[in-house]
Amino acid sequence: MEWIVQLPILFFSVIVHEVSHGLVALRQGDDTAKRAGRLTFNPVPHIDIMGTILLPAFCFISHLPMVGWAKPVPINPLKMRGRRWGTFRVALAGPVSNLLLALAAAVAFRVDASLPQKFPQFQRNFMSAMIFAVEINVFLAFFNLLPVHPLDGGKVMSGLLPLRARLNYDRHAPYGFMIVVLLISFGVVGKVVTIPSMLTLELFKSMGLIW
Repeated sequence: MEWIVQLPILFFSVIVHEVSHGLVALRQGDDTAKRAGRLTFNPVPHIDIMGTILLPAFCFISHLPMVGWAKPVPINPLKMRGRRWGTFRVALAGPVSNLLLALAAAVAFRVDASLPQKFPQFQRNFMSAMIFAVEINVFLAFFNLLPVHPLDGGKVMSGLLPLRARLNYDRHAPYGFMIVVLLISFGVVGKVVTIPSMLTLELFKSMGLIW
């Protein structure tokens, strides 16, 4: 029955990820997400049939780790102040928001562990939920930082490259989703994402936040 707790945490994490994109875009002068009604924590406007419903259901049925995504927030780079760096900041906002959520969950875990055990079963369940929140948000952050379009890392990499290199790099964008699927199928994503994820979790452990 862990999915009853994990699913809301996953939904909340991916919604925060997308809202963060929209908020940073708004600060850069682009109100597209705001006008589309996407700067909200109401889950309904963020539902993506594949990422929010079908994929989590498949994970549940297949006994796989619960993963998914929300509908991407619409942005218009032409409205941003400094189109190149504006898009870079918007792309980076999502993974950063997940790392901040992971840190907040780790702090919540540590606080709960420090409290008197007056409600031991509830506190154990809460600590288990916070560990899942830490792990899923760390994973989401580094998965989205993979330098492949349409992931955030593709836009981050594009923003860092000089014009000629950026134009060549962005040519893979129409095939990006297929590339991501192939990387997942051959286990490349798991290996690449696992290393920084484990290092981040070890950092939290060294800080005494989780164990």
